[in-house]
Amino acid sequence: MILGSVNDSDIVEKRIPISPDTIKKYIASGFSVQVEKDFGKNSNIQDVELQNLGAKVLNKEEIYKTSDILIKINCPSDSEISLIKDGAVLIGSFFPHLNKDKINKLLKKNIKIFSLELLPRITRAQSMDILSSQANLAGYKAVIDSVYEFNRAVPMMMTAAGTITPAKFFIIGAGVAGLQAIATAKRLGGVVSATDVRSASKEQVESLGGKFVFVESAKNLETSGGYAKELDQDEKKKQEELLKTTIKTQDIVICTALIPGKKAPRIVSEEMVKSMKSGSVICDLAVEQGGNSAFSEPGKVNVVNGVKIIGYKNFPGRISESASTLFAKNILNFLEIIYDKVGKKLKIDENDEIIKAVYINKEIN
Repeated sequence: MILGSVNDSDIVEKRIPISPDTIKKYIASGFSVQVEKDFGKNSNIQDVELQNLGAKVLNKEEIYKTSDILIKINCPSDSEISLIKDGAVLIGSFFPHLNKDKINKLLKKNIKIFSLELLPRITRAQSMDILSSQANLAGYKAVIDSVYEFNRAVPMMMTAAGTITPAKFFIIGAGVAGLQAIATAKRLGGVVSATDVRSASKEQVESLGGKFVFVESAKNLETSGGYAKELDQDEKKKQEELLKTTIKTQDIVICTALIPGKKAPRIVSEEMVKSMKSGSVICDLAVEQGGNSAFSEPGKVNVVNGVKIIGYKNFPGRISESASTLFAKNILNFLEIIYDKVGKKLKIDENDEIIKAVYINKEIN
């Protein structure tokens, strides 16, 4: 069975979904692996290294037309869809409700689509969880990029010439990205506080050395899958008042709040941005889903009243070598539940709760 992957058509995307380690395991399982020229260039992997492991380096068209299983980071473009072999298997992160037309075109070619961002939050799926592995790196990189843009030292420094006070970090959203941001900011010597609508996050934030800032609510604001729910108007007002008093005293604000399947909630208002000290930094990880902060724009660093608002796209892709390693292992772990190594064929059990969640086999209206 032939397994292939190509460079992403989005020039911002530098990650790859097959790594040297996973190539060895695929070949040992009986796959023939083929990748495009310069496949790992942005992740410091040379073609010769992949060839030495047994992979073939071919052109994009040949890979699309001959691969039984295609692994991609993002949804293929319309021109790519026309090249994919009818009946092939496609595995990656495709956000079907944002790419309805493309998904429907793929289904018309009888392509079996597995979109792993739809994985259920269960113990058995943790090793395949691409959202968590990539969010973890995004939280780390957001802190590093923010510190780079910040014009002061982060830790407390006591010198003969005087004392430098530590930078204050405020993390909005205590999911996987937020918790990694807290841990990274603490390691750098910052004073860290964080907020989340889920009261259960308090213990996790405090275990990492952060102070938890929270609006009490009588409602359960956590979904059964562990994600945050959207606030109603009354709760939004309470949160806004709390954030107004908190944000104006902070040096660096990291925004990580997302609601699955919906536009990112606007949490940091124009007024809040303008209340911050000149030289402060806001980093918006939700910018591609609409943004948590006012003035954030995809791919830009805007400056408002001396406050820098970072809106870089694809934070995991900014450290693509590490991100590729984790993404590739997530894919490998998923393939193990749909591939029969003995019979060297696919075994798609549609009653399996993981398969049921990620298998897209019906057109989207």
